[in-house]
Amino acid sequence: MRFLKIHLLMFLCAVLVSGSFPVVAAISMDLDSSVLTLIRFALASVLFAPLIWFRYGLSIPLRTLFHYSIISASLVIFFWSMFYALRFTTALNTSAIFTLVPGFAGIYAMVLNRERLGTSRLIALFLGVLGALWIIFRGDPVLFAAFDWNRGDLVFGVGCLFLGLYTPLVRLFYRGEPMLQMAFWIMVTGTFWLFLLAGPSLVSVSWGLVPSRVWLGIAYLAIFSTVITFFLTQYAILFLGPTRVAAYSYLYPGLVLLLDLFFGGKWPGLQILPGIVVVLAAMVVVQRSVAKSL
Repeated sequence: MRFLKIHLLMFLCAVLVSGSFPVVAAISMDLDSSVLTLIRFALASVLFAPLIWFRYGLSIPLRTLFHYSIISASLVIFFWSMFYALRFTTALNTSAIFTLVPGFAGIYAMVLNRERLGTSRLIALFLGVLGALWIIFRGDPVLFAAFDWNRGDLVFGVGCLFLGLYTPLVRLFYRGEPMLQMAFWIMVTGTFWLFLLAGPSLVSVSWGLVPSRVWLGIAYLAIFSTVITFFLTQYAILFLGPTRVAAYSYLYPGLVLLLDLFFGGKWPGLQILPGIVVVLAAMVVVQRSVAKSL
């Protein structure tokens, strides 16, 4: 019963993260991508700060801060690419491309952490790539043969390459400190990188003219798809392990499709359904293989 509840919590987490794709798509044209990402990181850092100060204090060794800065750079590039890419592509496409991240992370882990992918992860990687490509090209062999990615797909693909570094870098630099403390300083250093990136744009923003829906969107991203999902994920990892938790990202394309339809989006056509089924199969492969090894 406990594991069922944890799986339900991870499903809720997947819904919250999936919601970030259409939210970003809805607000990405209203502010510069670096400014939007900066506000998201800064707000999440402020929300975390009282808890971190109360439990651990706000002092940290410079060497550790440098390591966190390297980790946060991968997140900054990814989230910036997400805001920028959704000016040119769809939430469904980006959610499909996101399913490639576990595969990228596995490849990086082989190099940085000396991990072995194993047969099940290789199968899941293949299924995830196949399903993602099917969704992106709408099952059209002509588009697939031409490999006609739009600008947003390419930008987000590069962002996912960098996000794949996140987990291997965390494992590489982790020294036994509380994960909550580590996550906070990653967000703080990410805010610093984004402040450098967004600095010139901050001056030119007409803050009084920013639509209220943008602030609501940023609040959703900072609170629900950052702070709450972090707590849910860290709790679930204790019982399910990182691999099974990461496998829930394979739910994103299907959930994004359902959320988009719920909010009045256009049905993309039956031709994408085989791709979603294949991506879901990748999740099943990971869940079953890891469960058998426990």
